[in-house]
Amino acid sequence: MAALLAAALVILAGCGTEPATSTGPTNGAGPTTSTGPTNGAEGEASGPGPTTTVTEVLVPTLDGGTIGLWSVREPVVFWFWAPWCTKCRSDAPAVKAAAEAHPDVTFIGVAGLDAKPAMQEFVRDTGLGGITHVADEEGTVWTSLGGSQQSTFVFRKKDGTTDKAPGPLGRDGLESWIRHLKAG
Repeated sequence: MAALLAAALVILAGCGTEPATSTGPTNGAGPTTSTGPTNGAEGEASGPGPTTTVTEVLVPTLDGGTIGLWSVREPVVFWFWAPWCTKCRSDAPAVKAAAEAHPDVTFIGVAGLDAKPAMQEFVRDTGLGGITHVADEEGTVWTSLGGSQQSTFVFRKKDGTTDKAPGPLGRDGLESWIRHLKAG
């Protein structure tokens, strides 16, 4: 039921915009800031941190494997996208360039709102096969990281805190966010 509700909310959000506040870089689109993934309880973070216990979330990848979202300890850029989203397609070259330029940062594409074949075709068409993409068909990752639209970026620092920015960011905007991510 929760997955169905999360999927409905994501579909309603579509490729829209959202209000925002930030302590990170600004891209003109209104970045937002949070303290980490939520566990559904108002104001409680469940992201990895020194005093927080997190249950590992294993999600399927588009290449047939699985990945544990919290096992990745270096800085992570989660990019929420859908195959039919024009904003996502416009962000794809910036994501590809940033992933190649920053091997010390893990990039994870979070594909949703479509079937796996369409997701795999998007990855092939955009040349993004060099990064891990998860098939978030049930909205698990969207819910845990607060995704609300495509294209959205969530930047998770080593301490588990996150910053969220709606896209498209473009190359300069994404680079600015990655500098902020690495700094802190």
